[in-house]
Amino acid sequence: MQDAPIPATAPRPRSGGLRVPLLAEALLLALAVAAYFLFPYNLGFLTRILIMMIFVLSLDLVLGFAGITTLGQAAMYGAGAYAAGLFAIHVWADPVAGLVVGAAAGAAVALVSGLVLMRAHGLTLLMLSIAVAQVLQEVANKARDITGGADGLRGIRMEPVLGIWDFDFVGQTGFWYALAVLALVFVALRLVTGSPFGLSLRGIHESPARMAAIGTPVYWRLVAAYALGGGIAGVAGALAAQITMLVSLEVFSFALSAEALIMLILGGTGRLYGAVIGTAIFMAVHHTAAAADPFNWLFVIGGLVLAVIFFVPTGLLGLPTALVRLFRGSRNGRP
Repeated sequence: MQDAPIPATAPRPRSGGLRVPLLAEALLLALAVAAYFLFPYNLGFLTRILIMMIFVLSLDLVLGFAGITTLGQAAMYGAGAYAAGLFAIHVWADPVAGLVVGAAAGAAVALVSGLVLMRAHGLTLLMLSIAVAQVLQEVANKARDITGGADGLRGIRMEPVLGIWDFDFVGQTGFWYALAVLALVFVALRLVTGSPFGLSLRGIHESPARMAAIGTPVYWRLVAAYALGGGIAGVAGALAAQITMLVSLEVFSFALSAEALIMLILGGTGRLYGAVIGTAIFMAVHHTAAAADPFNWLFVIGGLVLAVIFFVPTGLLGLPTALVRLFRGSRNGRP
């Protein structure tokens, strides 16, 4: 018996569009390695970019995936920085152990505060998140004997990374150390956001009522996401403390949280890559504009943000799609 002929209208498998696993991650890693060789005298600045990428990734998990509106992510960043610094001074100066302590401190602050914050919504949640960071900043300021107060936490000395690589004055070890931590955090977040837990966060972001109707513990999922994001922010803070060997009260500043939010908006929320791209572009433009005009550089940043919001609301990651639509519309005679 012969098989029935396939209709001419039957869909055929596409020969193109082959997706290479981890291609985007490999390209980002290649760009970071290229930057190391292209800008050997700016490793300190490049390292700050890598640390901020980790921080903005933590915000992307909290805001972009879970939909938790916050302007107080610096609370967990600062907690991680102070915890890692104090741990290095008084207990053990091992960098990896310090990262674990910083992550634990950031997660603890997020968990304790999240038990209250996740019961609020909208503007109330936004203001409470800011208040947590301000309270911690004042506590660090008053505990001068422990934190150094307004003078900052000094005397941090780090052992070699994994007992092999010493932190050098040029910043080579700090760059590779920060890049390795960023890669691990990014891969971990890819696994988390692609898991059932991550998918449930997306569902909560879209419609909390529907997720609650199908039996999802919305409140506890939000608390867990907030604590996980706080742990990642704590890693970023610990990394900054270890590489700069100084922690100041500015780690709790509102400006740090606000800049992280702008970086995330520039790149695009809820896709991880947006956090990386937005951070790189914001800090590069900031660095260049501030060097050209130290007094009016904010006009450049403001113009960039307005351009993205008006023309590419989904962030710079959506720019290729927007250009394709514009090109197709012009070919079809539409404005």
